Amino acid sequence: MYRTLFLNKTIVKNYLLNTSFFVFMHICCEFFITLHLVRKKNVIQTNMRIYFLLAVIVCMCFTACFKEEPLNAECDIEQAWVHYDAPEQCTWNLTDTIINNVYSAESKIAFRVKPGTDRTHLAPQFVTTEGAVLEPASGTARDFSNGALTYTVTSQDGNWQRTYEVEFVEEHRTTRDTIHYDFERVFLYTDDITKTQYYKWSDLKEDGTEANNWASGNGGFAMTGKSATPDEYPTIKIDDGYDGKGVKLTTCETGFFGASAKMPIAAGNLFIGNFVTETALRDALRSTQFGMPFDKKPVKFIGYYKYKPGEIFKDRYGNVMENRKDEGAIYAILYNNHDADGNAVVLYGDNVQTSEQIVAKAIMAEVKPTDEWTRFEIAFDYYGSDIVQETLDTFGYSLAVVFSSSKDGAYFQGAVGSTLYIDKVEIICETETTK
Repeated sequence: MYRTLFLNKTIVKNYLLNTSFFVFMHICCEFFITLHLVRKKNVIQTNMRIYFLLAVIVCMCFTACFKEEPLNAECDIEQAWVHYDAPEQCTWNLTDTIINNVYSAESKIAFRVKPGTDRTHLAPQFVTTEGAVLEPASGTARDFSNGALTYTVTSQDGNWQRTYEVEFVEEHRTTRDTIHYDFERVFLYTDDITKTQYYKWSDLKEDGTEANNWASGNGGFAMTGKSATPDEYPTIKIDDGYDGKGVKLTTCETGFFGASAKMPIAAGNLFIGNFVTETALRDALRSTQFGMPFDKKPVKFIGYYKYKPGEIFKDRYGNVMENRKDEGAIYAILYNNHDADGNAVVLYGDNVQTSEQIVAKAIMAEVKPTDEWTRFEIAFDYYGSDIVQETLDTFGYSLAVVFSSSKDGAYFQGAVGSTLYIDKVEIICETETTK
């Protein structure tokens, strides 16, 4: 059983106990005031015995409220970290030694290491949910040189188990000067939280391993409870792209539950980064985590698209905005993924185009409606500054590539039916001859 998504159990428990205590104190005060009045008015002793009996019953009831809660049924890993004797020789950045949040939807935990790092005797450590038992135990030294190893978490009550795969992945420097995203590698993904299926995309790295680099808001759409087949989600595959497979992004209604939560639409989107399903309803803007580490200087953003806006533009409250036409979004962002104090940084839906961490932008000013596959080419604007080579060489920048069928979809504004098609995207990077 995964840990509670929307409420912290400890907070709820303490609230109930504190509330019960204050109610109990109130009743006690009422009892003693009544007892004083009874004595003052010389009411017969029988009534006093009745009040005393009632007070005893109340005390017994509230004593029952303070019994120990049942054993915890959660069985999650919440945090992971690893110690290296010489971390600067093993990792590109010191923040690669710790994973602060292992979300409930994740069953794989990956630490990034430099090529050639000795992975034969590593002892990752973990924080699990309260009372859970980890096998093998946290801090056990194991040989990760042949790939991922399994860890099993058993809940405190012994009734639930969950398996994780933990691996140490070599992060190689990029040698290609043009990064191709053709969207041919698509598969059906089963969401660990909602148990629904929808499409996901992943490119291969130069060493042939999975990049797991593309995400969408499909997981958030699944959380609205609207029944849909994989091909009815906002972000789906198409077989007739510009060349081979492509991606279709459509702004969809989220149904009664979504509308009740003031999230009446879900824009079709696709971006390099991660989507955190479990926080989608309570903090949608922070569910989209844009960008992944990048070690080349991008200069151009190229691809093919088709776009058709929906007919009626509405705000998140369902109000028709007569003078608004929906717009698509196509852009790429390069940003510094550590702040001045060395803390890891990721951009979210509320700051992906405004953060002070941004180094360069390539934003399509207008996604014009077109029924034909249309090429776009956008230069990265560095605003007169430049990158720091040392930061680039250590994966200190992250690149986000973002597509959306509704420009303001992150704020649940747009037109149902707006549709953006994307295919054959490229990031052209600086070479020695173009510097």
